[in-house]
Amino acid sequence: MLTIENLKIEFKSHGRRVAPVDGVSFSLGQDETVGLLGESGCGKSVTALSILRLFPMASQARLSGAIRFGERDLLQADDATLRSIRGKEIAMIFQEPMTSLNPLHRIGDQLGEMLRIHTSLSRQAIDAKVIAMLERVGLSRAAQLVDEYPHSLSGGMRQRVMIAMALLCQPRLLVCDEPTTALDVTIQAQILDLMRDLKREQKTSILMITHDLGVVAEMCQRVVVMYAGQVVEQSSVEDLFDRPAHPYTHALMRARPALDATPGASLTAIPGSVPPPGTIAQGCRFAARCTRAQDICRQEMPVLENLGDGHSVRCWYPH
Repeated sequence: MLTIENLKIEFKSHGRRVAPVDGVSFSLGQDETVGLLGESGCGKSVTALSILRLFPMASQARLSGAIRFGERDLLQADDATLRSIRGKEIAMIFQEPMTSLNPLHRIGDQLGEMLRIHTSLSRQAIDAKVIAMLERVGLSRAAQLVDEYPHSLSGGMRQRVMIAMALLCQPRLLVCDEPTTALDVTIQAQILDLMRDLKREQKTSILMITHDLGVVAEMCQRVVVMYAGQVVEQSSVEDLFDRPAHPYTHALMRARPALDATPGASLTAIPGSVPPPGTIAQGCRFAARCTRAQDICRQEMPVLENLGDGHSVRCWYPH
């Protein structure tokens, strides 16, 4: 359904161009959930925004490579084509709904706009479909909520509104940019259950951007691990948890809290931080934080090597 090939995204910063996404390639199949995993700053959200070209004009973003949705290359599509795709065929759920919902418009008007743009339904039919979708995502006071403003809703309710908006036109692909990060664990579990049910009913493919390994284990069939703008590992969920190959993925697994850990025991943290874009001239981008790094790691960039069974890794010395 979706194929990203050698995607590079450059922004102008302090008079020079930097690339927070540099040569990313992966695919997403029909009725499949793929997780895009990595620390903050690795390029996950920028990759997601590039699918629908949701960059402000002031950013002067320069994109190269290919993003194929079916037979269409979205990087070559004109504005009219993108407007016809956004919301109807590809929808996106953002990390913070309060910044995505317009505070000056009622909930019902904002959801109804999606149907007014992409369908020829009557006003009465639009209102009925909006209320039905709000009820479907677990909002019991749907008939009253359509007349309320975003600030009067809780965080969990706003996120459900965003999910309802994304699913109104039954898109083929749903891009979720850390949709449960700002929610408590109880609401997070409810949102994930809801997305799983709706995916099963509507046969929607999902690209789940997250840094939460629990969300990956519960929701995804395959995982793409990103670090410093590059894909460093791809595999099925089972392989990723059973035999992580890249030292970065292995370190992420070790940093997980354990249910049987000794009370008061500290987590195994990864030293250092993700390098800013454009600060590494050569070699593996994880070398400065890697306990297995050798001279070649600091001098030459490894390629993404296929280990078999759909498992690939970018490392000179994989586990």
